[in-house]
Amino acid sequence: MKMHLTTAAAALLLLAGAGAVAAQDVVIEPEQETVIKEYVHKQPLASVKVPGVELSVGSALPDTVELHEVPNVKYRYVVIDNETVIVDPGTRKIVKVLQ
Repeated sequence: MKMHLTTAAAALLLLAGAGAVAAQDVVIEPEQETVIKEYVHKQPLASVKVPGVELSVGSALPDTVELHEVPNVKYRYVVIDNETVIVDPGTRKIVKVLQ
């Protein structure tokens, strides 16, 4: 009986942890993504190089990388290695790589 309770408790903790990770995912609404893409298209930036940073969701950018504002949007953007990335300015983490 004790073994079943321990297994059930472990499974519950595992599921709770997975839920917490999912809650941290950033979702950019389609309308907001459209606004960002249109602004970025009208305000092109020169591409910069950031050695040692992987361009993937969740990667943090160093403070030396200048983030550029998109009016009326909480996120910022920068072009790295010819890829436009959307960044949460509070954490400096990449939330989306635009295609």
